[in-house]
Amino acid sequence: MNRGVSILDATIGAEAEGWRLDRALAAALPTLSRERIKALISSGQVRRSDGANPRDPAIKARAGESFAVEVPEPRPAHNEAQDLGLVVVYEDEHLIVIDKPAGMVVHPAAGNPDGTLVNALLHHCAGNLSGIGGVARPGIVHRIDKDTSGLLVAAKTDRAHEGLAKQFAAHSIDRRYKAIVAGLPKGQGTIEANLARSDANRKKVAIVGEGRGKRAVTHWRLEQALRDSALVECRLETGRTHQVRVHMASIGHPLLGDPVYGRSRPATRELLKRLRFERQALHAARLGFVHPITSQTLAFDSAMPADMQELLSALTV
Repeated sequence: MNRGVSILDATIGAEAEGWRLDRALAAALPTLSRERIKALISSGQVRRSDGANPRDPAIKARAGESFAVEVPEPRPAHNEAQDLGLVVVYEDEHLIVIDKPAGMVVHPAAGNPDGTLVNALLHHCAGNLSGIGGVARPGIVHRIDKDTSGLLVAAKTDRAHEGLAKQFAAHSIDRRYKAIVAGLPKGQGTIEANLARSDANRKKVAIVGEGRGKRAVTHWRLEQALRDSALVECRLETGRTHQVRVHMASIGHPLLGDPVYGRSRPATRELLKRLRFERQALHAARLGFVHPITSQTLAFDSAMPADMQELLSALTV
């Protein structure tokens, strides 16, 4: 192994037969984004077991093919470490679990260069975060939306990052959200509908047909009937961008306060305005996983934040 380079071994799965190579390798290596793998292929850092060195990310993959992927050590992150007062639920030398407030972006991007969870983690962890996600988002294994509150785990080491990413890819992470939705859904149900970026508006996510987008499954159950609304628990089998928001809207029960997918009755809109509730009513309330190093089963719960609790109380029949 070259200094400053880690080698990841990947075998193309049966389901990836005929896929683009970058897509197939992204499925086999969930710790790396498809864009990063595409760049690694183009720069000659992906080698097939027969010695071939493909440079075209679009070539077709074949099931059973094995590859060695050279991942250069990440460049030092230039994100500024900022003391933003993180709420730490659990921490050891391998990982950290944070209770993120609504309004905090997870990692820097256009329009949000600082004030993010990454900036806060860089300060809190003194730079000791995994680099496997690339320089833009050290330590980040998964995300929750800016205006969603609740639990999120970040990795301090590459080994922990890889172990957590495998659990996310296998859908074995226990993720449960509390949502306040419009209308009164009955009982419980499962929504299985593929999701992809909307063709009409790239800032939105839309339900797409079979064979398109990514598989998305949400299991929901009614917890409490409210006035013209309800508190539901949503358990994520998969974790796609905007999944709960799009899925609940698709069955006629959008999240209250959701500026993108929501719609509320006039009385509810007045209530939201009076309470100055200006986000989707969604909270990541439970996070459970197997510790990637110690193999201990961990589970964490987060109480509903004050703004959602105030809304819930105002809607209680």
